[in-house]
Parts: sequence; structure tokens; C-alpha cells
Amino acid sequence: MARRITEAGHEVVGADSSADAVERARAAGITATGSLADLVAALAPPRAVWVMVPPPLTGGVLDELAGLLEEDDLVVDGGNSDWREAAGRAERLAAAGIRFLDVGVSGGQWGWRHGYGLTVGGAAEDAERIEPVLTALAAPGAVAVVGPTGSGHFVKAVHNAVEYGLMQAYAEGFALLSARDGLDPLTALRVWQAGCSARSFLLEQTVDALAADPALSGVGTAVADSGMGRWTAEEAVRQGIATPVLTAALQARFTSRDDDRAANRLLVAARAQIGGHAHA
Repeated sequence: MARRITEAGHEVVGADSSADAVERARAAGITATGSLADLVAALAPPRAVWVMVPPPLTGGVLDELAGLLEEDDLVVDGGNSDWREAAGRAERLAAAGIRFLDVGVSGGQWGWRHGYGLTVGGAAEDAERIEPVLTALAAPGAVAVVGPTGSGHFVKAVHNAVEYGLMQAYAEGFALLSARDGLDPLTALRVWQAGCSARSFLLEQTVDALAADPALSGVGTAVADSGMGRWTAEEAVRQGIATPVLTAALQARFTSRDDDRAANRLLVAARAQIGGHAHA
């Protein structure tokens, strides 16, 4: 992401606890430091700091930034955190005069090349402050303020739950195709992707994963979940909204951890292809 912003003509200052990551960033022409304190010191106020860490680490990073930043600085949480935590985080930062946006980021490991889908939660004027950065990161037409604080991450969570359902449908179709003697499922899926109504980016990446290893050799059967599908299912229950497909797809991932079906091997391979996740 930093490289994509840099290539759009903006100066990026980054921080990472990994010395290797810092060196790679510097090799790409990005100013990089090993601490948040050094990062804040390198930015001229009013600052904009984009936090991109796994959800379990986000709270600690925001707490540290709250002690380093100044009034009118802006913090962006792009780490696809639980939207239910966004309001409290915004309030804690606001007590120090620090602004906050939550941004759902979609695009997987190929987003740096094709552009990301960005859903922004928070005040429109705060989003306008970083509009050049959002535009640099996003695919054409793929960025918008979708609602108040928490909305950006909520939209991303629902998106991931929908993705679970789509991928599960492709995997079950693959299992049916695989069960028929003499039928080549990869060839069939390629036709689907080339011109059928079921074509999509997800199917394209699924076909690529299968083409790289048609036998799915060495691919495990336990399909992981990032947490967003669970959060969406919990919200659906809370609101009494029926989401049988999304919930069933989540449950199928739970079941996969004790199962050995061909559908699950394809899901693991497709998830690695789309999001860069390691094979289980």
C-alpha cells in the first residue's frame, strides 16, 4: 500500500517493528522507521497516520498514538477491525482532539496492483483531508464514505461474509463436478469464468489456484476464517435478520477443520491465492 501511494507521487513515512520490513520499505523509496515515536516526529502537523495492523494489535497501537499525536491530527484504522470497537476508539482519541476514521480495505494481496476497495466510516471532512491518498489506493470508483464511525469496517465485515458464501458455492460446485467420471472440473470452471453469469474476481482467483495445482496436492482441508464472518453472523442474530447462506458458509468453515472434502481443499487454495494466506 505504501508503494502504491508513493508511486502516485506522495511522500510516505512508515513504521514497522520488523527490521526487515523497514529495510524493504527503504529500498522501495519509502522513509521508514522502527517506532511510532519516530514516525510521528517525522511528520509535520497536522498529521495523518494510517494504522494497518491485525485487529488484536490495533487497540495497543491506537493507545500509543494517542500519547504521541496532537490536536487536529488524524488517525485512520485500515486494519479491518471489529466495527463495534470503532466508536469507543474514536471517543478516546477525540478526548485529545485527535480525529478518527475507520476504513474497510478489500482487494487481497493483489490490491496494490489493481487498486483497493475502500469503505470509509466517519466525518466527510476528515475523509476529504486524505482524499489524495484514498484515491491513490482505490481502484476507479472504489472509494466512498459509507456512513458514520464504524460503518467502514461494518461494510467490510459484511463483504467478507458474502465472500464466504460465494466461495463456498464455487467449492461445492467444484465437488459436484469432480465426482463425475471423465469430467475435467478445471476446464469447466474456465468456461464459467470466460463468459458465464457466475464469473467473478473470486472465481478467477479460484481458477488460478486450481490451475497451479489441479490435484490440490499438499493443500490442507481446514478452511480458516478471519473473524469478520463471525462478527457479521453475530450482528445478524442481534438484529433478527435472516442470513442463512452467509451463516451456513461460516459453519462450513468450522466443519472443514474436521473434514476431508475436495471442496475444502479448493477453498484453502483459493483463499491463499486471493488473500495471500498460508495453506493450512
